Amino acid sequence: MSKSNFSRRGVLKTGAVASAGLMLPTYLRADGHTGYTNAPGDSGTVKIGFNVPQTGPYAEEGLDELRAQELAVEHLNGMGDGGMLNTFSEKNLDGTGILGKKVEFVTGDTQTKSDVARASAQSMIQKDGVIMVNGGSSSGVAIAVQGLCQEAGIIFMAGLTHSNDTTGKDRKANGFRHFFNGYMSGAALGPVLEKEYGNERNAYHLTADYTWGWTQQESIQAATEAIGWTTNQNVLTPVGAGDFSSYIAPVLNSGADTLILNHYGGDMVNSLTQAVQFGLKDKQVNGKDFKIIVPLYSELMAAGAGSNIEGVFGSMNWNWQLQDEGTKAFTKSFGEKYGFPPSGAAHTCYVQTLLYADAVTRAGTFNPCGVVEALEDFDFDGLGNGPTTYRGSDHQCFKDVLVMKGKENPTNQYDTLEIVEVTPRAQVEYPDDHPMFAGGDLGECNPGA
Repeated sequence: MSKSNFSRRGVLKTGAVASAGLMLPTYLRADGHTGYTNAPGDSGTVKIGFNVPQTGPYAEEGLDELRAQELAVEHLNGMGDGGMLNTFSEKNLDGTGILGKKVEFVTGDTQTKSDVARASAQSMIQKDGVIMVNGGSSSGVAIAVQGLCQEAGIIFMAGLTHSNDTTGKDRKANGFRHFFNGYMSGAALGPVLEKEYGNERNAYHLTADYTWGWTQQESIQAATEAIGWTTNQNVLTPVGAGDFSSYIAPVLNSGADTLILNHYGGDMVNSLTQAVQFGLKDKQVNGKDFKIIVPLYSELMAAGAGSNIEGVFGSMNWNWQLQDEGTKAFTKSFGEKYGFPPSGAAHTCYVQTLLYADAVTRAGTFNPCGVVEALEDFDFDGLGNGPTTYRGSDHQCFKDVLVMKGKENPTNQYDTLEIVEVTPRAQVEYPDDHPMFAGGDLGECNPGA
């Protein structure tokens, strides 16, 4: 066979044929053969794994992810109103499953612990025979499971993972991320914070002590120092600490006039609530009103924090209040099924499930290498964030980013945040060898068995 008939990932290009008498490698054969991990063969079904935190500090996000994942399966199998299948720029998914196979799923509880998440994914792959794993609400979990899927020859469609490392130094050929990252949050927030608060601020950081917190803090510090702010201190805090009072008390006498909470989920709810209880929002320091910033927001966190969130700036990957047709279709489907609007965590897991199904359909195979080829440098629209690209060099999605603010007078528990700015994608883009993302190597797609 001519070498030109192969993509760089070793997948047979559409329309290419084998020369007479030349045997194709097993992973290039049709799906009726078992040339890759958990190939469905002639089975009428295909199984995917939803691995999310159902307990632990990020459980609220995980349970919402699971709701959206189940909704995506319903839509793929022709149930419900179809949601974003109707607005997605690609029209390959018709409600008959994936490649004519009905979609089934299994679930796992990561507990927001990397070792537990890896063991759960391992069981899904070895015991349940899943062809893809989707989910996670922690970057530590995402990086661990992404590494496992690379080793096993399974596609990993990351859920809520915001660390720069996921598509930076820990990037993998079998892994893909639709969610944005810490660098993008900083790039979007910096100009808004300068406009709102000026360029003479002294910031104190409390930071979750794992890969997400480290890279989020690095990103927001770089963005705020670029507009003239100084960094007072950065104090690391354990995930799931619950009581943050011992970390917040020193802020009072630090000389800082701004507190940046690099926390997520229940940890953010607790640390923000306790910061307000300490009276930080009512203080004046350096002749300025004290301010609190939460770089990474979610609707669930805002609802949990209640009135404490009022006036607090942050960033989001997506929000149900956007008025594009994809957002409206998904919010309608999710709301009719569950009785409330979806979170950003729910959105990204729903979208990742559809993107995987579409990639398989376009590739004509469940072979991971075919899926990789279909997703790399793939341009699409209609899934809620405007025109989006899955960059081939690091498997990171590039799209618009939202800057949010806690509403001063919310009307209900789902109306706690307002969109301040839709930051254009060009403002948050970066080269794949940017210092914050350097050191990673995708390697080659692994089809497994």
